[in-house]
Amino acid sequence: MTPFQSLYAQPGDPYMPYPANAPRVDDLMSLPPQTVAELPVELLAILQREIDERLKHDKAVKARLDGALSLRYASRAAEERQAAGKDTGTVRFDDGDFTIVADLPKRIAWDQSQLASLAKRIRDGGEDPDEYIDTSFKVSERKYTAWPEYLRQDFEPARTVKPGALKIELVSQEVGQ
Repeated sequence: MTPFQSLYAQPGDPYMPYPANAPRVDDLMSLPPQTVAELPVELLAILQREIDERLKHDKAVKARLDGALSLRYASRAAEERQAAGKDTGTVRFDDGDFTIVADLPKRIAWDQSQLASLAKRIRDGGEDPDEYIDTSFKVSERKYTAWPEYLRQDFEPARTVKPGALKIELVSQEVGQ
C-alpha cells in the first residue's frame, strides 16, 4: 500500500520534494481560500513575506515611474492649465499616438477657528450657520481615554466603537528567522 500523499507534500516526502510542489504567490488566485488556509503555517509565512516584499518593490517601482512621468509631462501640463486659465484640474494633450491626461486635484483646507468665528457671527446675525457650514465634531481617542470617568460617562452615548480590519502576521519563533 502506498503512503497517503496530501495535495501539498511535507518536508522529506520521497515522492515530491518540498517545496517543489508548493504553491507560489502567483498560484494563490487560482486556489480556493480554504485550500490556502490549510497550507502549512511555514508555507503561509513564506508566502506572506514574499507578497510583502513584492508590494514594497512594486510600490517603489510605481513611485519611480510616476516620478518619471512627472518629469516628462508636468511642465507641459502646467502650460496647458495656464492656457486654459485654471490652476488645478484636468488637462489633455497628445504625445504621439497617446492622449496624456494630467490631473492636478484641488486640496481645500479650511481654518477651523476662523470657521467657528464666522459661524458665531452668522448666528449672532440671526441666521442659521447650518445653512452655510457643515459642522462636525471629533474627539481624539487618546484624549478621551485620559479624561476623568465622570466626563467620559457624559460622552459615552455619543461614542461608537467599530472594529478595524483584522491583520495577521506570521512571525517565526525560531531564533534568527
